[in-house]
Parts: sequence; C-alpha cells; structure tokens
Amino acid sequence: MLVDTALAVMWIGLTCYALFAGADFGAGVWDLFAGGPSRGARQRRVIEHSIGPIWEANHVWLIFVIVLLWACFSPVFAAVMSTLYVPLTLAALGIIARGAAFAFRKVSTELWQQRLFGASFALSSLLTPFFLGAVAGGVASGRVPAGLAEGDVITSWLNPTSALGGVLAVLTCAHLAAVYLCADVAREGDTELARAFARRAIATGLACGAVALAGIAVLHADAPELFHGLTHRALPLVVLSAVSGVAGLVLLATRHYLTARVTAALAVAAILWSWGAAQYPSMLVGSLTAPQAASHPSVLSPCLISLACGAALLLPSLWLLYGTFQRTSTSEADRGVGR
Repeated sequence: MLVDTALAVMWIGLTCYALFAGADFGAGVWDLFAGGPSRGARQRRVIEHSIGPIWEANHVWLIFVIVLLWACFSPVFAAVMSTLYVPLTLAALGIIARGAAFAFRKVSTELWQQRLFGASFALSSLLTPFFLGAVAGGVASGRVPAGLAEGDVITSWLNPTSALGGVLAVLTCAHLAAVYLCADVAREGDTELARAFARRAIATGLACGAVALAGIAVLHADAPELFHGLTHRALPLVVLSAVSGVAGLVLLATRHYLTARVTAALAVAAILWSWGAAQYPSMLVGSLTAPQAASHPSVLSPCLISLACGAALLLPSLWLLYGTFQRTSTSEADRGVGR
C-alpha cells in the first residue's frame, strides 16, 4: 500500500510538471516562431506576461519528482541517473540557459542583446523537453537496467522510442502553450491573436495525433512490453486521451478556449498515466519492479507524511500565485507593470 501510494504521488508530481512546465516550455517554442522584433513584439509580451510569474515555480514539480524518486525508489534513481546522465545533463543545462536568457532579455536594452538572449531562451525551450522525452523513452523501452551505469550511455537515449518521446514532448508542450495562451489573450479581448494561437494549437494537436499514430509501429518494434501494456491494461486511458484530444480540437475551432484547456490537460495527463499503467509494476522494464525498488516502510511513511505537510503549504501558495496573475491584465504587461 505504501509503495503504490508513493508511486502514485510521484506520478501526480510528474503530471503537474508536464502540464505546467510543459506549457512553459511550449511558450518558449512560440517565442521562437513569433517573428521579427516588430511583428512578434505583441506575441512576446503576451508570452512573457503569461509565464513571467511562474516560470521558476514550475520546476518545483521536477525537484519534487527527483527527490521522491531518490528517497523512495533509490535503485531506480541510481540506474536512471548513471545511465541517462548525458540527456539529463543536457536538459539541466537547457533549463539553466533558458532561465538565465529569459531574465537577461527582460533587462537588455540593445536589440542585439535581446535577440541573443531571445534565441537562447527559445532554443532551450525547444531542446529541453526533447531531452526529457528521450529520457522517458529510454526508461519505457527497457534500456535502463538495474545497477550503476549498467546501460549503454548512448543507445539508452538515442533510439527510436526515445526519438518518439522527444518529438511528442516538444509537440505536446507547444500544443499546451498555444491552448493556454488562447484563453489568456481572448480574456483580454484580442480576438485576432487568440485565433492565431488557436490555429497553432489545432495544428500542433493534429501533429501530436499523427506522431502518436506513427509511434504505434515504433513501439511495436522497439518497445514490445510497453506496446502490449498500452493496447491491453492501459487501453482505456489511451482512448480517453484520444477522445479528449479530439474534443479539445473541436472546442478550439468553436472558440471555447477555457474548456479546451481542460480537455488538453486531460489528454496529456491520460497519456502520461497510460504509460505508468502499461509499465506497472515495473519501474525498470525487465529488471526491477516497484516493490523491489521501494525503500523500507520506515522511510516511505515519513516521506509521505512530510509530503502531506508540505502540500498543505505549497498547494494554496501556488493556487494563489496562478490565480493572481490570471486576473492580471495583459494590458498591464504592455505598460511595463511587473518588470
């Protein structure tokens, strides 16, 4: 019971990271494609305003997952970190470069500096989710065996399933960001920009579906255990994700942007939980299950108790943070408020 609870709590944290930090990364991707300094100025102001107050808070969820993995499932932590250290290091560097560039661009006065830091911010936003998706693909395809550095440090993340995971991660982040930005812009009355983001959200949503369909063949050939789990035990969650995705596209086309946020988030959460359900009880496919990797109950119980106490403080704080800035007008951002 303690093992499954710890695993579920960790997966909830991973889901929150995908939904919040994923949209954060996706906003950076749209910053990359916003256009030149004049044409893309309005879009970049909206993006900066939307992610400005929360871009650091989002990584709380990643730290939460890493610490919980280390404390409650330390053999899995050791295997993943020692085998997949290359993409994990690249992802960490991307997060650092992204944050620094975002901050420096805000205070830069020269156009060439803004372009330099803007390019760094946007490219890091594109590459970081790819490397994180590649890590997930390496774990899901069984290329991370138990033990320290027992897996191949190159092929563990340069393989078909990791490539699929990386591409899907980038497209999903871009889709979430576009959906979230639709509602933000529409609330401020900019219907033209809202429609532009809606078109991008529909395009990336369709791209996600196309890649996912193509990924069926990839998983069948490269990750048969995951493929079997997704087409059997986790099939209801896969169907839920597909239905939610289609419903989200319809809602975007009919300009129901707030409801589209819910369906987009549900589609992403369902596919993430379908991976967990397909792989359960394995944490490292073919070598280690959750009960085998779990810490002693004397460790799990205090961890879960401390998490409950921390959540009582953290969740209301994050709710207040998100709610406060959701009510703040983007017109204030145009006037420089909060800079």
